[in-house]
Amino acid sequence: MPENKTIERAKEEKREGKAPTTQAGEFVREEMEHIGEGKHGARSPEQAIAIGLSKARRAGVDLPPPKEGSTSETTRKRAKRDYEKGQGSKTAKPSAKRSRATKKALKREGRSAASHKSLSKHAKQAAARRSKG
Repeated sequence: MPENKTIERAKEEKREGKAPTTQAGEFVREEMEHIGEGKHGARSPEQAIAIGLSKARRAGVDLPPPKEGSTSETTRKRAKRDYEKGQGSKTAKPSAKRSRATKKALKREGRSAASHKSLSKHAKQAAARRSKG
């Protein structure tokens, strides 16, 4: 569950008319903070970003799932499920057993995914993938 201050910052950005990706950036930032603090880990910066985007979608940020061909089928299905959860009304409480298992698995992962070096490397690779224009 995202922290209240993160949700508030995302709502503020929505009121200012900023893009959904900017609003989702708050959740990604929170995730990087969690890894840096040692709350849990991640295998790579990409995984940490994916966790943040998933939290954003579930919190109601209007961030649609990626288009076909851009990511794997499972990632897109998961993103679609998260998006629909966030757009609908809050009904069922999340499974405590599943939450515990996820948290335990993330605790076993390393903390270097949020390091300055790995984030810098990820940013450079992402920039290289984008077009020059």
